Amino acid sequence: MSPLASLFRSSIGRKFLMAITGVILVGFALGHLVGNLQIFQHPDKINGYAQFLHQTGGLIWAVRIVLLASVVIHVWAATVLTLENRRARGGSYGAGKHWIKASLASRYIRWTGYVVLAFIVYHLLHFTLGVTDPSDFKANHAYVMHDDYAVAGFPVVAAGTEVDNVYLMVYRGFEHAGVSIFYIIAVGLLSFHMLHGIDSLFQTIGWRSTTWATCLRKIVAIVCILYFLGNLAIPGAILTGALKAHPAAQVHVTAAAK
Repeated sequence: MSPLASLFRSSIGRKFLMAITGVILVGFALGHLVGNLQIFQHPDKINGYAQFLHQTGGLIWAVRIVLLASVVIHVWAATVLTLENRRARGGSYGAGKHWIKASLASRYIRWTGYVVLAFIVYHLLHFTLGVTDPSDFKANHAYVMHDDYAVAGFPVVAAGTEVDNVYLMVYRGFEHAGVSIFYIIAVGLLSFHMLHGIDSLFQTIGWRSTTWATCLRKIVAIVCILYFLGNLAIPGAILTGALKAHPAAQVHVTAAAK
């Protein structure tokens, strides 16, 4: 059996696949949050950031393919391992003892994972493809950059460039209470999912020892809480009116509509 085949056919291999894909997905989730938090700055920031990603061409599609493959492999490995564990325990027999010992996050990690998967699909349809609200999506395709957008000090999007108005698309999306509430619940479940997942990841790759397991769990818990609060801040600020739509974003949309 080849090393690649053993990853998919053995329990240890599937756990390793879950760990690797988990690292990729957690890294994306944290990076995605950092990008989204630019909504609290001038529209040039998040609009320039989105344009920069689009300009990478084949690279961003390669990243999307890797992320999609990671999601599929992660869900598949989790499902197969769950079924294997059930068969090993003889169905429900003996499950009570494991249930008592298991943490709350670990008990529901499979179900939170499926809910998060549904959220990812909806999130892509809403903010990336504009399928769920196409009228707003099309109306937001008009913003002229005021200043250069730079990455590591190098200008990558020049002032005067017409780009997608991602700022207003996000703002308008979260003005809908239903969308915001669904987003907050889903991100909460994702944070809960990560709480057990990251801890298990360290165990799978052998980086968790009995001497610092407690400290590691606390660090993971802090990271997950901060991740949730960071995501909560965006719809929360928009719904409560703490964050007002920047005039610059609306001026350009109005001008483009004319």
